[in-house]
This record gives sequence, structure tokens and C-alpha cells, in this order.
Amino acid sequence: MDSAKVTSQDELHEAAAAVRRALPEIDQYVRRSDFHGYDPFDALMSPLFRLPVLRSNHYIRLAAQQVLKRLPVNPRRVIGIAPHLSAVTCARMLEGYVHVAAVDADGRRAYAEAIDACLRRIDELRSPGYSGDCWGYEFDWEPRYAIPIPAGTPNIVATGIVTNALFDAYRLAGSGPALESCASAAEFVVRDLDRSTRADGSFCWGYFPHDRQLVLNATLKGARLCAQVFSSTGDAELLTTARQTVRFVSDQQRPDGGWPYSVGDPRSWVDNFHTGYVLDCLDAYERCTGDEEFAATRERGWRYYRTHFLTDDFFPKYFDQRLYPIDATACAQTVTTLCTFKDVSAAARVALSTLAHMRRRDGGFVYQRHARFTNRVPYLRWSIAPMFAALGRLLYALEGSGP
Repeated sequence: MDSAKVTSQDELHEAAAAVRRALPEIDQYVRRSDFHGYDPFDALMSPLFRLPVLRSNHYIRLAAQQVLKRLPVNPRRVIGIAPHLSAVTCARMLEGYVHVAAVDADGRRAYAEAIDACLRRIDELRSPGYSGDCWGYEFDWEPRYAIPIPAGTPNIVATGIVTNALFDAYRLAGSGPALESCASAAEFVVRDLDRSTRADGSFCWGYFPHDRQLVLNATLKGARLCAQVFSSTGDAELLTTARQTVRFVSDQQRPDGGWPYSVGDPRSWVDNFHTGYVLDCLDAYERCTGDEEFAATRERGWRYYRTHFLTDDFFPKYFDQRLYPIDATACAQTVTTLCTFKDVSAAARVALSTLAHMRRRDGGFVYQRHARFTNRVPYLRWSIAPMFAALGRLLYALEGSGP
């Protein structure tokens, strides 16, 4: 079926059927590897980086991360990197499972055990020693504009992705422990992350403890978590805190409706999936709190996103002014954000384009398509699990109770 012609109800049903066929294949791919896989940013897991100089030179370590993620072949086994388990992978799969399970009894039967397994693994992968539940990445990470981050150091992005899946498990599957973990994680965000605060009280959370980067989508993941917990507990402190950081991000919106990735450093680009994260978090904040103060900000951002990040053929653009690379996470986030804003027909078209052009024969997804070559390395956290979550969300929008 031509993805550019999904307009009728029959064609939407056909799109739902295509999604239903794809979901079990992706699930089987992930289960075959027992949820273990590689990551675009896992270069420093190589034993080579325990050697003198390599374990401490910022520029070499940063360059290694950039080179390895760009290679269209996968040398990880050769340099000693083994497949690894990620809390974010488990969370993305959980997100997909609970949405499919909420559609009908077949989904509940198919994924009940998988939901329990993901919840158990997410619990086991928590980072210890903080004020509440929190999660990081399983590899050392050399940021460009911050101090080195050892493996397991919790950050607001990983914690925000995990807790969003946990909140879905509470909301759609009735998991009380999942909500308890969200409430605990809110304590980590509120108590353990530094804030860059302005005179009016608005602020931006740091990316990880003792960090002061002003990364907009990251701080909004904290706002979303606080709003979600507030919606269930009525904790007024969480509402106030969420509103203050949402105000900070609202004030950073450009006149045309876009947002830079960060403030105060050279990372001023506007890209697809980080903009999608911002919009999804603003929507969740409004739904969970009933606060419509930032509705105009959200709508301007949505109009910018819808206008600038999709081609006429429904391929998600990576940057607002450039198509390539076509990236699996950008594809997944586009489906998700379109569902969030109830543009389900467009989400179906993007899903069909992605299934047609980004899938591997083994059930996974390629990392990126460039103008002259394709990077077919399958990344579980970055490409495959996010697509499973997005397709589960789309199926729920098409056949369940809504977006």
C-alpha cells in the first residue's frame, strides 16, 4: 500500500493490520537476544578504554564515540564490546506491551508475562544511593560539554523515559508498584538534580547530579514525571515544581515555534525527536495537571513540528531544515508525537513508510539511512525498542481507547 494514500477508514484498518503483523516480529527479535543489544554510544565499553591515555583523554574518548556510532559496519565484538541490557530498552518495550495489551484480550494474553518481566528488570537496573528510584546508561559516557559520566550514573533523560513507561503501566495495566516507583523517582529529580534558576523562579534541571547543562527536553522529562505523580497523589510541591521548569522551557521557544536543543552552548540545532519529546512532555503536563497556561506554547510548537519535520511522502526529517539522515528514533518519535496530537492518519502513514524502508529482514530496524548509504547496524535502545513502543502506541490509537 502506498503510504501517502492512507486516508479512508479501510486504509487505516489495513495500516493497523500491518502494525499487528510487525509487532510480534519485533518482539521476537528482542526476545531472541534476551533484551540485550548494542547502543550507538557504547564505544567506551571496550576494554581498550581501560588503557592509559585512552581511559582519560577527553578528545580521544569523544572521538571514539562519534566514530563508532557513524560506522556502517559493527566492529564491537572485535573490540570487546558485548551486548548489554538497558533499562531504557526494557522501558520502551514495556511501553509497547502495555499499549497493545490495552487494546484487546489477545494483547493481554500475549504480553502479560513480558510486562511483568520488564517491570522486574527495570526494578533491578535502578542506580543505588540516591533519594529515589533512578536510572542511567550501562556505558561510560564522554559528553562534549560536561564532565565524564561513569556507567550507571542516573540522569533525567533515562529516568524520564523509564518512569513514563512505568506510568503507562500504572495507567493502562493497573500496576501499583509502577506508580510507587514513579513517586520515588520524583524524589530523585526534585532532591538530587541541580537547578539553574532565574529571577522569576523558573529553572532548568541539570542532566545528571552536579550538572548544569540547560537541555530543554531533558528538564521537561522531569516536569512530566512530577505532573504524572501529582495527578495521582495531589502533591502540590510537585505541581509547583513542574510548572516552574515548564515556564523556563516555554520562555526558550523561538518566535517560529521551534526550540533549540540546549541553551547557553553551541547546541542550538532544532531536531525531530528532541522537539517531539518537548511536545509530548508539554501535552502530558497539561493533561495531568489541568494547567492550560502553556497551551499556546504547545500549539505553536506542534504547528512547527507538523510543518517542518515531515516530507510530503511522510518520511520524518532529522533536522527542521534537512531530511538526512532518516533515523529510526526520529521515525518512532514522529509516530508517537503524531498520536499524541491526534493526527493518527499521518502517524499511520509514517509507520508504513518506516516499515517499508527502515526494517531489516530479521525483524529489527536499521539505524539510519543517508543520502548515499545506509547504516544497517541494529541498535536495541535507539532503534528497535522505540519503534516497538511507537507501533504499540499507534495500534492503541487506531483500535483502542485513543492516543
